[in-house]
Amino acid sequence: MAGLINFEDEKEVKQFLDNLGVEYSYQCYREKDPEGCQRLADYLEGVKKNYESTAQVLKHNCETNGHGESCYKLGAYHVTGKGGVTECLKTAYSYFMCSCNAGGKKSIDACHNVGLLAHDGRAMEGGPDLTAARQYYEKACDGGFAPSCFNLSALFIQGNSKELAPDMTLALKYANRACELGHVWGCANASRMYRLGDGTEKDEKKAEELKNRARELHGIEKERQLKFGE
Repeated sequence: MAGLINFEDEKEVKQFLDNLGVEYSYQCYREKDPEGCQRLADYLEGVKKNYESTAQVLKHNCETNGHGESCYKLGAYHVTGKGGVTECLKTAYSYFMCSCNAGGKKSIDACHNVGLLAHDGRAMEGGPDLTAARQYYEKACDGGFAPSCFNLSALFIQGNSKELAPDMTLALKYANRACELGHVWGCANASRMYRLGDGTEKDEKKAEELKNRARELHGIEKERQLKFGE
């Protein structure tokens, strides 16, 4: 049938892919379509394996169009120095921040990454910033990102003398939320807190339920790993 690509014909496939690149480039730079720029970046990265050009398109789309997914991916490039960009966690932090605030399908991941970098202090001038870590973990947790909920729980268990007092009630709240979202260690921590009465009244029944849920999630994860290795 006319118009269909014969994917067994190497020349025809190459022509098809080259045409895609031209189309996405036109969408990005002539039509000024941010989604077209993102498609171009994905094409350059996934099809052409041209990471330097990918980084240039991501930078354009993030800084000119404020495109959240491009900002996120550019931040990830700066974490490792991919595509010839400077390996710099401070720069990565700023792009993750842009992505988090811009919204879009990678914004929750970006908010979590901002929280991580603020938490461990590697991207911060004065070391760890638990206030910022809490703020961005909360954004990601509210968006249903289980690791951020778990990290919030850990923050409130540990606290520190400067910015964040320990708060076992909040620690339990976020451990429970992480567990609801399928985080095995969230369930395990919440179980322990109910058993000890940390942040709540002792509740052996609830502790046992959460322990069983942790075991269930652990079993599911092991099964996934086995299937992945087959």
